[in-house]
Amino acid sequence: MKFALIAMSGIRAENTKLTDLGMKLPGFLERAQTLFAMPSLSLLTLAGMIPDGDEIQYHEYREFPSEQPPECDLAAITSFTAQVEDAYRLADLYRRRGTTVVMGGLHVSKMPDEAARHADAICVGEGESVWPQILADFSVGQLKRCYEQPWGRVFDLANAPIPRYDLLDPAKYNRFPVQTSRGCPFKCEFCASSILLTPRYTHKPIARVIDEIRAIKTRWPHPFIELADDNSFADRQYGRRLAEAIAHEDVKWFAETDISVAQDDELLRLLAESGCRQILIGLESPTASGVNGVELKSNWKFRKCHGYRSAIERIQSHGITVNGCFVLGLDGDTEEVFDLIPEFVEETALYDVQITIRTAFPGTPLYRRLLAAGRLIEPYNWRKCTLFDVNFHPLQMTCEQLEHRFYELAATLYNNDAVAKRHRRFVEVYGPKWRSLRACTAASA
Repeated sequence: MKFALIAMSGIRAENTKLTDLGMKLPGFLERAQTLFAMPSLSLLTLAGMIPDGDEIQYHEYREFPSEQPPECDLAAITSFTAQVEDAYRLADLYRRRGTTVVMGGLHVSKMPDEAARHADAICVGEGESVWPQILADFSVGQLKRCYEQPWGRVFDLANAPIPRYDLLDPAKYNRFPVQTSRGCPFKCEFCASSILLTPRYTHKPIARVIDEIRAIKTRWPHPFIELADDNSFADRQYGRRLAEAIAHEDVKWFAETDISVAQDDELLRLLAESGCRQILIGLESPTASGVNGVELKSNWKFRKCHGYRSAIERIQSHGITVNGCFVLGLDGDTEEVFDLIPEFVEETALYDVQITIRTAFPGTPLYRRLLAAGRLIEPYNWRKCTLFDVNFHPLQMTCEQLEHRFYELAATLYNNDAVAKRHRRFVEVYGPKWRSLRACTAASA
């Protein structure tokens, strides 16, 4: 049996002016590509559940491929929302050939009726829960139209197979994903990540995480690992044990988490010693009005925003760089935010910064709210769900102002001089503190 596992991914933007800017600003293009350049961990995990003896190919396409896609008996396709129309075209092509197509992922799970028009079967929810049944039914010619994980039933990550990292081309990647958790204890209105698939925040056993890192190291002895989690250290006790385990693996790594990690000096020490080089934190806005209402359960980010500056200082003083993420177009922000972000970056000596435009993805509370209010420009134009295009009417500025000021902000933050200045300032501010901290740690060991 031949399987083709295909991910539609990669950076793209409908706004050609922004695309052109990316060509001129390597820093902006590099940061944007990093958002989308990792392999599809979901497909590699499903590949680990396919019986030995079957032939498996893994492919990634940024858009509808110009070459003929690989021949196979079953094509399993997943896609970012922005590329899903090309994914549908590819699925239609396969079906015209007589090839069976299964589609899954976040977009398919939230738009199942749409996706079902292009596939022989769709997977709704966590793929690991239903993939074995899909394989069994396909093998006897009894594939159903829809395989759906009941909402509230959570896949036990202890039962996840080791992803098939051996299917990857080593030359294509500068980092490799490992998942340690799924879900998030918070609920941000615009979040289109795994919280849309599972209502619970769950962990993978640390021993299994280490097994996966070692599987990567069999092919890449000194890899750069990215923890592919929504919020890696929301559970700080788990985070401490994880960092202690990774410390023995001689790898450098990156993770995403929330600002509360700064409250735990022991965790920060362990992260630094274990090879953690950067954490990405969703700050969203430097203003209290901007983050007000972003987190829906308890307005958590609003309650924490007053401590952003001191939290960044504590994290970076351990030698862990912070990539501060800002979302433009929040209801509480005016045009002033475009001037405040560079000031905030300078004041805090942020090492890296990421800017995106607030995007209403299908299935999110934001999408439902803006749709009900008539604020979505083209509700079903998925090609604008890129994080760099405006697909809604902002509350305190025009669409044109949001687009233009975003373009200007990118030019300000990502020109070569600005990037070099940020990195140099980090070393000037935190280098002595970090070296002193490491010396003290070594002396007490």
